[in-house]
Amino acid sequence: MNGRATAPAAGTVLNALATGVGSAFAIDADTTAEVSLDDSGEIRGEIADAPDADTRLIERCVELVLESADKDSSKDGDSSLGATVRTESDVPMASGLKSSSAAANATVMATLSALDVEIEREGAEGGQEDAEMTREDACRLGMQAARDVGVTATGAFDDASASMLGGVTVTDNNRDELLSREEVSWDVLVYTPPEKAFSADADVERCQRIAPMAELVADLALDGDYGRAMTVNGFAFCGALGFSTGPLLSALPDVDGVSLSGTGPSYVAVGGREVLEGVQERWDSLEGTTWLTTTQTDGTRTI
Repeated sequence: MNGRATAPAAGTVLNALATGVGSAFAIDADTTAEVSLDDSGEIRGEIADAPDADTRLIERCVELVLESADKDSSKDGDSSLGATVRTESDVPMASGLKSSSAAANATVMATLSALDVEIEREGAEGGQEDAEMTREDACRLGMQAARDVGVTATGAFDDASASMLGGVTVTDNNRDELLSREEVSWDVLVYTPPEKAFSADADVERCQRIAPMAELVADLALDGDYGRAMTVNGFAFCGALGFSTGPLLSALPDVDGVSLSGTGPSYVAVGGREVLEGVQERWDSLEGTTWLTTTQTDGTRTI
């Protein structure tokens, strides 16, 4: 009764803090979870290379999946089940790159795999008719866990759906509704300053003051104009959250889009590879780390 799954990180097109509508895109940097079920009745979490890290999120993810299986008459749920869950990640924590969503998605999918629950992407053509849960449903379990332990300010369906489904998604986080999803193939540049920023600590009231700008960004994203949407979002939320617009200005006008990712401190830019390499040289002069990657369209998957 073991399961393993991997989930991608994500960058921001639109931060959902202002209006509840958000947009994010999966990037090729992963968090992997391994779950081993047992009959201990206890759930124990571990995060690789971070022995003192808070493991409540991944433990709550396992707990919710086990509760869901216990209530499902088609499964032999067992309230005495316990588990050990261990995650390891290429994604820096508290950096605005959706590390919590990736950890939650990977843990949920690994637990479902350990229970032999059949998963299928909602609406997928040629999918399994006997699938017991859609990927969106699995995603919502991870979101509920994030809310239960207080690591999200918005519910983060935009971040979680991009990580679970891959590609770029636009969501209404107030209703947990997927408004659009598109597969994209972008080169991506990431800059992460050394400081950390926890999304649950973000000043929601300041972000709500820029709601008109967020509504404009949502319109652009729903029209598929993701690059301009990112850039408008970046300037608006740097102002609301108190981050420097310097990295944005140094990337323009060369890139297709550039933004603060999540509630910071990371910045993400998309565009041609050579263009991004030139921006990387400029961003390398800043304190922190930069790395080039690509978008990811497969989403969370068992391994």
